[in-house]
Amino acid sequence: QVERYVGEIKGGLRPAMKLTVIGVVHSNPKSFSVTLLCDPVDAHKDVGLLFTVNFSDKSITRNARIAGKWGREEKTIPYFPFTAGDTFKMELLCEHQQIRVLLDGRQLCDFTHRIQPLNLVKALQITGDISLTKVA
Repeated sequence: QVERYVGEIKGGLRPAMKLTVIGVVHSNPKSFSVTLLCDPVDAHKDVGLLFTVNFSDKSITRNARIAGKWGREEKTIPYFPFTAGDTFKMELLCEHQQIRVLLDGRQLCDFTHRIQPLNLVKALQITGDISLTKVA
């Protein structure tokens, strides 16, 4: 059962806003992604952040799409925090210059904003091999 979630970010993304995703990784996961979308209906519009977790090579990729073009991928992480069958709590903290990603309270990575103004980012989409417990 692949999770598919789309939720509106009322008024758009702004500094000091926090998005929390709590879920459980499936027992035999391939990947899942958390995406900040500019348009929840038209997936071809700009993407503020595509955060993809890949279990086969234990990678986490971050990218953004502006005017239809994907930018440079960012892949550096201090550790791979996800385990099959485990619960996780992921927090996306929106700051003035970047989105800070925390996992179970530990800083995992940052992603410098590429879309300006931030309030163009209007939706949170989560898909893949996880079951969501809570999205706030």
